[in-house]
Amino acid sequence: QLHLVESGGGLVQPGGSLTLSCAASGSDSRIDYYELYSIAWFRQAPGASREGVSNIRYSDGHTFYADFVKGRFTISRDNAKKTVYLQMTNLESSDTGIYYCAAGMTRATYKFPENYDYWGKGTLVVVSS
Repeated sequence: QLHLVESGGGLVQPGGSLTLSCAASGSDSRIDYYELYSIAWFRQAPGASREGVSNIRYSDGHTFYADFVKGRFTISRDNAKKTVYLQMTNLESSDTGIYYCAAGMTRATYKFPENYDYWGKGTLVVVSS
């Protein structure tokens, strides 16, 4: 089992920035192969369906972004710390929601959440003045 814990959420004004973290841990050998997991971020706004935001692929570190965050969000990973980050800048009220990270041994992008097997419980981001 791979455990993911998100942190870094909070209240921020429009135009502000936040950096989310997704830290992985585990009690079996899966954690030893952390670098083989692609990590994705998803979010769910109040009353809305979950949507994919971004992912970083395990094999080459290639990154992918949804159009609505492109140029504002940056995903990165530190395999030594078993942590993935989502730097969010120029935040808008529409970015409000619970942000989840997920891991999967897959080359699939955030567009295919069914390929991600392990999910965190989320961290809340509220963008409001």
